[in-house]
Amino acid sequence: MAKEFDPNSTDITTFLSDIGVRLRDIEEKQNLIKDRVLLISDNLVFEKEETSKELTNLKAKIFQLEEEIKKLKLTLERVIDDSGNFVRKNEFQILQRQFEMFQPLKLATIEDVKNLVKEALKKQK
Repeated sequence: MAKEFDPNSTDITTFLSDIGVRLRDIEEKQNLIKDRVLLISDNLVFEKEETSKELTNLKAKIFQLEEEIKKLKLTLERVIDDSGNFVRKNEFQILQRQFEMFQPLKLATIEDVKNLVKEALKKQK
């Protein structure tokens, strides 16, 4: 004989209430996991945006630094090229000594020599 279904039976009621409790627990866990996933995704989006901004700033700084390095290289090349045109200290000292020995302002003119010769001739007579 088949058992008849008795809705007031304690076994079935307990079983159904136990399933209901478990179902609510699972739904709560699912909601918690959903909230955590949403929070994690928000954090990931924020971090991605921040990283993207930092990367853009770093690229701009690198470009600026590269330009400054190029300018410095050009300036350094000019200085090196121009340094060949400068006189070294010892070369300058040699030229200075030669100039002091020569002293063009103290040289006698032709008229001075003629006058000296005339005076010398007068003294001899």
